[in-house]
Amino acid sequence: MRSADLIALLPLLILTVTSVVVMLAIAIHRSHRLASLLTLIGLVCAFASLWVARTLTPTEASPLLVVDSYGLFFLGLIFAATIVVVLLAYDYLEKQEVNREEFYVLLLVASLGSSVLILSAHFVSFFLGLELLSVALYSLSAYVFSRERPLEAGVKYLVLAAGSAAFLLFGMALVYARLGTMQFAQIGGLIDGHNHLLKDPLILAGMALIVTGVGFKLAVVPFHMWTPDVYEGAPAPVTAYVATVSKGAMFALLLRFFYQTHGASIGPVFLIFSVIAIASMLVGNLLALLQSNVKRILAYSSIAHLGYLLVAFLAGGRWAAQAVGFYLVAYFVTTLGAFGVVTVLSDGQRDADALEDYQGLFWRRPILALIFALMLFSLAGIPLTAGFVGKFLLVRAGVSSALWNLVIILVVTSVIGLFYYLRVIVALFGPPEQASEAEPALPVLSVSSGSVLVALTLLLVWLGVDPSFLLSVIQRAVSSVKFL
Repeated sequence: MRSADLIALLPLLILTVTSVVVMLAIAIHRSHRLASLLTLIGLVCAFASLWVARTLTPTEASPLLVVDSYGLFFLGLIFAATIVVVLLAYDYLEKQEVNREEFYVLLLVASLGSSVLILSAHFVSFFLGLELLSVALYSLSAYVFSRERPLEAGVKYLVLAAGSAAFLLFGMALVYARLGTMQFAQIGGLIDGHNHLLKDPLILAGMALIVTGVGFKLAVVPFHMWTPDVYEGAPAPVTAYVATVSKGAMFALLLRFFYQTHGASIGPVFLIFSVIAIASMLVGNLLALLQSNVKRILAYSSIAHLGYLLVAFLAGGRWAAQAVGFYLVAYFVTTLGAFGVVTVLSDGQRDADALEDYQGLFWRRPILALIFALMLFSLAGIPLTAGFVGKFLLVRAGVSSALWNLVIILVVTSVIGLFYYLRVIVALFGPPEQASEAEPALPVLSVSSGSVLVALTLLLVWLGVDPSFLLSVIQRAVSSVKFL
């Protein structure tokens, strides 16, 4: 490799080195504060190195990875979200009776896997990135092993990850058997130059299996199955990470793969994604109405939001890239903020995931209640929040491509979503429950967690009031990927 290639891959190299340094530091001296500090330093350096790598874009750093403005934008989003999770997880882990330091090694490995996924240009890097992410995530899901639910979440995520990998590998094998290449660009060139391949049985079967594998990772209907159980059982900071970084990296790969290979233009593939989008929007919102657990409500909500994103993915065109990029940023901010409130209210015995835990929270912790309410308003798409602008952009992308059925379902299901979000908000501002003498006091909010939540709230409102800056950044970033 040339020195320029190493510079282009600097963010990934820094993540790799940081994970090794943290592991060695743990072996020499166990210190929760030191492990978290080294992790933060590594993530900040990786984030800063994006500007260095940007000077060399676009470049194929290897046959497996392509570094372009599109990939660097999503890498920045992944690194920023991971920094937030680290800051939230520190206080959470302080309350747990576990070895805390290894958590950060797993988190760094998961972020490295996500980064490889985003920059993938080859089936090999696609699979390697997916496995790096998956192995770390089912370990993180079961990290607080003294409880029953995290162990259940870890086992269920392991089964889901194994099923996803099996479908993906079989699909990749069929596509390779027919085309003789595993590079995304070459697959797209062959399909574009030979129209008969759009109806080839092996190509269609391979794409269908790849869609199934991706569907498991995105947890869209009908591949959602145990996803709410994983959300409920995993520790709150891990749930925040799974809901944002894992989904965001996979969706970034989905866009790159299906647009570069022209898979999105294959009729049956388009139909499959349309059915998945409709089912996700309907099932996610309707099942969320039946939940009384806040983490399960947010889990089904995330299924619906991935369905919304698929509308812009299917729309294509110049508005799709902007809509997907902005909506993912808004989704990251709101989801991290919502799960951040759950994290800071959790104690060493259990996560604060029952709806009763939030009854009358405004009268005990007004700032936290207001932050949570704003996050829920954004998820519901209320004006003056980032979520409203994001949904507006999704609708514009769908309308520009005349996907009227999908747009109508998006609007109708968004209205349905208002009910379960308002249910939580009513609990926040309702009369507090009668406190018993045995009821523990609310956990003390640390400076780091409080600062993160306030920063996310300010960002949420800023993007809702003036989204122009972020939209221009996204437009420049996604210019390297051609949206059909």
